[in-house]
Amino acid sequence: MISEEEYLYFADRALDGMAGILRDLGDDLANQRPDLPGANPPYVILTHCLGVVNYWVGRLVAGREVVRDRDAEFTAAGPVEDLVARTEAAKLQLREDLARADPRAPLHAEPPPGYVNTKAGLTQAGALQHVYEELAQHHGQLEVTRDILLTRE
Repeated sequence: MISEEEYLYFADRALDGMAGILRDLGDDLANQRPDLPGANPPYVILTHCLGVVNYWVGRLVAGREVVRDRDAEFTAAGPVEDLVARTEAAKLQLREDLARADPRAPLHAEPPPGYVNTKAGLTQAGALQHVYEELAQHHGQLEVTRDILLTRE
């Protein structure tokens, strides 16, 4: 089993990498949508990742009351530094939430419908693995998105 310290190391790398990309892009490019069907702006991608972490770890693992507007994550826009500050706050909250985790325990609430009858929807460890899966996947997506946006410059 991965330790709490190891989990945070990899989660931080993904979150810091995404925040760094947005900083490098600046407010204008971070809020632009690449010219691809269904693509999202970098700001939206990181906002969505923060929503994933807060809901899956905060609500399902730690049992905190969390209100999530997933649809609003995909219309988010704003200054990069505000989102970077939210990312730092989310990393601190992740540490607090992870300290309450019991990997073999069931979730504190039912996961979204697509996960109810899967192994990922059964334990806190499964939820934590899903969060890392999302962070790694979206970090890569954000790297490609950045490259596409920079070719338009």
